[in-house]
Amino acid sequence: MESYLQGRLRNTPLPLGHGLLPLFEAVVNSIHSIEERGVAGAAGKIEIEVLRSAQTSLALDATKKRGAPPLENIVGFKITDDGVGFNDANMVSFRTLDTDYKANRGCRGVGRLLWLKAFSRAKVVSHFLDANQQMQCRSFIFTSQHGVMEESVQPDDGTILGTSVELDGFAKDYRDRAPKSGRTIAQSLLEHCLWYFVRPGGAPEIRITDEGESIGLDEVYDEYMFASASKQDISIKGQTFELTHIKLKASSAKQHSIAWCAAGRLVQEESIAGKVPGLYGRLHDDSGDFVYECYVTSPFLDRHVRPERIGFDIDDISDDLFAQSDISLKDIRDGVASSVAEHLKEHLEENKKASRERVERFAAQKAPRYRPILARIAEDKLDVDPNITDKELDLLLHKQLVELEGSLVSEGHEVMNFGMHETPDQYRARLATYLEKVDDLKKSDLANYVFHRKVILDILEQAIKRGADGKYAREELIHELIMPMRKTSNDVHSDGYNLWLVDERLAFHDFLASDKTLSSYPITNSSEQKEPDICALNVYDEPILAAEGDRLPLASIVVVEIKRPMRNDARAGEEKDPVEQALGYLDRIRNGGAQTSSGKQIPRSEHIPGFCYAICDLTPSVLNRCKLLGLKATSDNLGYFGYNSNFESYIEVISFERLLNSARERNRAFFDKLGLPTQ
Repeated sequence: MESYLQGRLRNTPLPLGHGLLPLFEAVVNSIHSIEERGVAGAAGKIEIEVLRSAQTSLALDATKKRGAPPLENIVGFKITDDGVGFNDANMVSFRTLDTDYKANRGCRGVGRLLWLKAFSRAKVVSHFLDANQQMQCRSFIFTSQHGVMEESVQPDDGTILGTSVELDGFAKDYRDRAPKSGRTIAQSLLEHCLWYFVRPGGAPEIRITDEGESIGLDEVYDEYMFASASKQDISIKGQTFELTHIKLKASSAKQHSIAWCAAGRLVQEESIAGKVPGLYGRLHDDSGDFVYECYVTSPFLDRHVRPERIGFDIDDISDDLFAQSDISLKDIRDGVASSVAEHLKEHLEENKKASRERVERFAAQKAPRYRPILARIAEDKLDVDPNITDKELDLLLHKQLVELEGSLVSEGHEVMNFGMHETPDQYRARLATYLEKVDDLKKSDLANYVFHRKVILDILEQAIKRGADGKYAREELIHELIMPMRKTSNDVHSDGYNLWLVDERLAFHDFLASDKTLSSYPITNSSEQKEPDICALNVYDEPILAAEGDRLPLASIVVVEIKRPMRNDARAGEEKDPVEQALGYLDRIRNGGAQTSSGKQIPRSEHIPGFCYAICDLTPSVLNRCKLLGLKATSDNLGYFGYNSNFESYIEVISFERLLNSARERNRAFFDKLGLPTQ
């Protein structure tokens, strides 16, 4: 069978975000070449030169912008080593696609193909010893169109072995997504080759030069490393995996992660922050903060790495007939995570404690609806970063609540079924457990309802205060808080209004409207275009009760008028007196012939009891109107009340302060039960 280079390249994937992988492959080849020469790992030397396009911008342009001048585009890299060189055996291997020449090192024989995925060509010059131990110099160019071309082998008068590989013509799509500076390239290279630095014997001296700047990877390694690495072997379904536990300095800006390796090279990284209980944020020990990274190597990973080294051919989960013997990525992750948790045990306990305190504090102070169910949520599902936002934590806890409610429904279908082999005592115990869970979830619902009231009261308190501009909020803001404007009970769910602020009984109504014209009410035939702030009709199923008068509950009409805080222009007449305005609306509804929301006529509707509320501050003009109307002051002097026999209506003028205080008093016992602060 024959190979076709361009077809092989077409079938060799290289994601655009991996544009430096060809460089990394060339560097690892240099490391192997140094080892093949028989030189101890740390004794070799590799030089990497960043090649950039010629300076094109004028010097004058640099004076127009602050900061460092922009870097010119990278066009290629030149990698020089003092390894064994391209001797005849290595050259045969280079010409052979998918060779197993260095299979014992985990190599797949495709690294050079990646050169041509991101670069237009590679120029190679190598000094080596031939079979007769004579120095030779081999040079050639490698392109996708022609493969190896312009090959030349000449006797070499020098005595220094080594190879230089120049990757030229960096493709724009890869270049644009690759790191731009020499230092970031050095950091990426170190992460890819870190295993060589932590292994026994260390790595060769590797140095990157970029426009006069020289960066040694051993220097970057010292900047990264927090402490010396430690190794551990674990067994998963009969396969051995070596874990290298590394502590990196917190300044490295890395996350806690697993680095999956094959043949001593990094294949891919994945964050494990939050996947191991307590592993999030920065970890601490006596020397300071650090970030944890675990390098995972194994002959199993070497065998199953994809040729391009961008992933593994391993199932994510083993769930078939061979699940007991086949290894999945989940098996490996679980085994590694367990070992990581044990290795970092003493460092994670502090984070776990902070995590529990964060959840409990949030539930106690801001979301009491979750307090009854915390004990029913698995501990690992409550393991959160202590710095998590309230929004994120609320979403997480809500998800757990939904799952509990789902399981409750499922259990509910089964709980009434008496098991075939179940004793009465066993059934009673199962039923009791189920009912305990129901009780906790219902407590959660009640807590959420009570907490909602606390929030509404806090908002109302702010709404009635004078703003920074010295002005008070318009009545529309308070109106919307009590009941959305221009809506009816058919438009708004009961959770959408807060009529309990005025009177708890308003929660029960046959019809409710807000800022709608009287002519639009289905409960009256009135043609008036007047718009009461809030109007409610209570009928309760049997409107005939309105005529009898001796059976409860009676039908009633409630009208609520809201005025702007500290408004001081009340005077006689419906347009300026909120009490007269409310009484006028009541009279018009009665005169229109009150009926239920479904259209049933209410006998003697003109005598339906009326309740008129005016919510406003007790300014001098309002106080004057209350006295003229014969209303009596409440015991706290924050409101007025009375009964007008001519309109057959109870009247109450409620100041905003009384409205707030009264609502707080009615709910104080609930707030105290939930541990919510009250004023």
